[in-house]
Amino acid sequence: MIAALRSIDATPMLVHTGQHYDAALSGVFFEQLGLPEPDRNLGVGSGSLASQTGALMIALEELYKAEKPAQVVVYGDINSTLAASIVASQLQIPIAHVEAGLRSFDRTMPEEINRVVTDALSSIHFTTSPEAADLLASEGASPDGVHFVGNPMIDTLIRFRDTLDTKAVKARFVLPDSYAVATLHRPSNVDQVAAARNIVEGLARVVNELPVVLPLHPRGRSTLVDQGLLEVPGLIVTDPIGYLEFMALMAGSAIVLTDSGGIQEETTVLGIPCLTLRDNTERPITVSMGTNTLVGNDPDRIFSAAKQFLAEPPVGRIPPLWDGRAGERIAAILVGDSH
Repeated sequence: MIAALRSIDATPMLVHTGQHYDAALSGVFFEQLGLPEPDRNLGVGSGSLASQTGALMIALEELYKAEKPAQVVVYGDINSTLAASIVASQLQIPIAHVEAGLRSFDRTMPEEINRVVTDALSSIHFTTSPEAADLLASEGASPDGVHFVGNPMIDTLIRFRDTLDTKAVKARFVLPDSYAVATLHRPSNVDQVAAARNIVEGLARVVNELPVVLPLHPRGRSTLVDQGLLEVPGLIVTDPIGYLEFMALMAGSAIVLTDSGGIQEETTVLGIPCLTLRDNTERPITVSMGTNTLVGNDPDRIFSAAKQFLAEPPVGRIPPLWDGRAGERIAAILVGDSH
């Protein structure tokens, strides 16, 4: 989207809040994806939901007052999204929400609260799938401000897909032709002892069928390790890896197990079977059109679904407008609305 805005002589200001600050989880994206250096880095760091959101709001209020932006564009559903939206709303700055209208209908997820509040405060809603328009309308959003543009995260995947080196990543982890990839970071899975124990048991059963590579997010690592994660033979636990290497790892895999929303979308485009370790998803199109199925954190469900998918991989379709041009559509609408 930034590249598309610059190509039509718009002047975006890129603000890095610092919510994700670890080099392996933040800096690597700027380096590998050719993102421009942020115009501002607020450096708020980690903290509880309240302390982090409060620090974000204070820093963003100062920034907005100094820069007087014509529009604030927010992405996704993290604490930075919520803080940026609340402060912009208070200062009467129009808000555009990218990935609007996603709902898991699970209010125990912090991300769900962030999505609902951000959409309520936004005047422009950029959606990734057609069904979001009806949901936003039911919540009172003006149809004139809802734009189905496709999926900007998939723009990135499509841009780099032909450069993914699956042979190199297999060699790095000494993997056979058939292997699985796993990721875990949701509080409901990694902060709860019972859930973490179930997932470790499920992974232990899956590795009896094929090796599993798990680039482990810092969140919840201690809980998972306490439940025996590092003692599972055949489970390759590694530190987080870069975007391009991770995409290559997924592209060459037989199956992916995850609780990530974005990975549900990426596996749909890559055509890789995906087992989502949750009982709900805010991206239902990956289930109805793609290769995704919900298995929760029950070891029996995880294992049986993995065996089924390995024996008969599901055939999915690419959702409409997931064609690599979402950023261009967003940029054209933003510039049109500013004139």
